[in-house]
Amino acid sequence: MPKKRVHLFIEGRVQGVWYRAFTRDVALKNDLKGWVRNLPDGRVEAVFEGEEANIERAIAECYKGPPAAHVTKIDIKNQPYKG
Repeated sequence: MPKKRVHLFIEGRVQGVWYRAFTRDVALKNDLKGWVRNLPDGRVEAVFEGEEANIERAIAECYKGPPAAHVTKIDIKNQPYKG
């Protein structure tokens, strides 16, 4: 499977609703590396690296988010895989 890296900016009600913990769990479940953090403007920023199919699955889950979240947009930027 091809490997890739994506940089995500998630918008909506995504802070104060356990979205970062949810995203971390999604990444671990899909065998992805990376990081996630809150931004001062209310968005969440994340980077995922791993197999392309696993990243696509993780992004689909990020659109749903935890129960209290409401995702309105995810800006996805492909980046060179770093390993």
